[in-house]
Amino acid sequence: MAEQPDHDDFVEEVWRSYLTTGEIPGFRDHRHYSYQTMRRVFRSLPHDPRCHLCHAPFAGIGGTISRLLMNIRPSTLNPLICDLCEQFAKEHQGGAEVELSMLFADVRGSTQLAENSSPIEFSRLINRFYKATADVLVHSNALIEKLIGDAVTGLFVPGIAGTDHARVAVDAAQKVLREVGHVDGQTPWAPVGVGVHTGRAYVGAVGSSAGVMTISALGDDVNTTARLASQAGPGEIIVSDVACFAAGLDVTALESRRLELKGRTEAVDVRVIRPF
Repeated sequence: MAEQPDHDDFVEEVWRSYLTTGEIPGFRDHRHYSYQTMRRVFRSLPHDPRCHLCHAPFAGIGGTISRLLMNIRPSTLNPLICDLCEQFAKEHQGGAEVELSMLFADVRGSTQLAENSSPIEFSRLINRFYKATADVLVHSNALIEKLIGDAVTGLFVPGIAGTDHARVAVDAAQKVLREVGHVDGQTPWAPVGVGVHTGRAYVGAVGSSAGVMTISALGDDVNTTARLASQAGPGEIIVSDVACFAAGLDVTALESRRLELKGRTEAVDVRVIRPF
């Protein structure tokens, strides 16, 4: 039992480094290659596309080598990065508390949409929404935490999305609305509202004794982001004042609101962006 705290400290250090810098210190895969050695090898291999963190190629002969020799594949959280963190998570459940920006995109009025559609028509609409939103998040360097019900969650951690993650999250929110048809007063094919917030959360691997594992974000600021999205009308982005400040937004022309959110004792100050 005496070794457990040291192990826990190591796991937390690895997660914190990955989430804040994109580096995985001390990581060795099942063939005992160090992360730094792997990056040097990957840089010498063809072929694009490749992980934008460690440069592991995903296609061509380089992709074949990285898969066969080092067991590297695209991540299920974002196919533009590799699955090193997921490999580590399978052996070392844990995580770290970090600052990040979060985006929740929600189909508004989905209950009524489902009532007025056949099940297959509604499933096609939701799948189209998932695909459009996930594509924006992937190319914005977010981790896609959830595709559930009528909502999509994106995590913008500094180690992957960059130190300006709040600005990236706000830009991604505007792109999501554009992709679902909220453009120049047109009727969207999916009525979507978005919430964006910057705060602290525990990000890491959570699972069960049965071996089910996922990488998730937990904490009050995560819940706040979800509540913001639930308050956004179709074509609206509700951005917390904290996220606005972190993103460096000029808020002088933006509508301000003070929202009482379910489960919170204090109101949250926000700005509303209607980009089109």
